Amino acid sequence: MSDIQLFQLDAGKASELKGYASDLERPLQTLIEINLDTLLGIRFLASEYSTGKTHGGRIDSLGLDENHCPVILEYKRSTGENVINQGLYYLDWLMDHQAEFKLLVMKHLGDIAADLIDWSAPRLVCIAADFTRYDGHAVQQISRNIELVRYRRFGDALLLLELVNASSSPTKAAARPTKTAAPPPTTGVASVKSGGDKSYAEWLISLPPNLKDLLTSMEDHIGSLGDDVQRNELKLYVAFSA
Repeated sequence: MSDIQLFQLDAGKASELKGYASDLERPLQTLIEINLDTLLGIRFLASEYSTGKTHGGRIDSLGLDENHCPVILEYKRSTGENVINQGLYYLDWLMDHQAEFKLLVMKHLGDIAADLIDWSAPRLVCIAADFTRYDGHAVQQISRNIELVRYRRFGDALLLLELVNASSSPTKAAARPTKTAAPPPTTGVASVKSGGDKSYAEWLISLPPNLKDLLTSMEDHIGSLGDDVQRNELKLYVAFSA
C-alpha cells in the first residue's frame, strides 16, 4: 500500500483525507485518457486498440510521449491480472507494426509528429491500485522501459498517481533486421558517405576521459535530486524526468 498521506487544512487544523482504490473500472480509464497529457505527459492516440485477429489482443491505451516515444498503457483491473506480461506482449506487437502506429500518429497528431517518432525506447506504463513486490522485482529484471504507477482516489475531486517502480532499457536498434538492397552502380562522381546523426552511445565512446567524468558527475547529481528522478536513454540523448 502507498505510504503517501494527504491532509486538508481548514483554519489551521489538519484532517487526513482517506484514499481508496477499488478495481480500476472503465470510467477511471476514460478519465486518465482524457487528461493523459496533463497527468503523464503523454499525447493520447487510441483506446481499446485492436491488434488484429491473428494477434488477438486489445491495447488499453496508446500514446506518444514528449520525447516522441511510443507508449502503451495497461490498466490492472484485478489482483490476479498479470498486466506486465500482457504489456510486453503488446510491446512486441508494436515493434512489428511500426507502419500501422505511424499512420495512427499521422491521423491524430499530424505528419510532423509521425516523422519524429523515436523507436529506440518504446514505453510500457502499467497503472493499478497496487502492485506486489514481485511485480517490482520483475520490472527490474526486464530490459525494457516499464513503469509501474499506483493510483489513489481522494473523494470525487482528487486523483493521486504515484510512480512506484521503473526500469529503463539501453538504447536498441529501432527496426527489425531487414534485407538490404544492393548499392547502385557508381557513376564516377565523388560522393560523401553520410551515416546520419551519431547515437548517444556512440558519442559516449568517443568522449575524452575528462568529459566522461564530468558527464558522470552531472548524472549522479541529477539522480540525487530525488527518488522519483528517472533516467531514460534515447537514441540521440538522455532525458531525465521526475
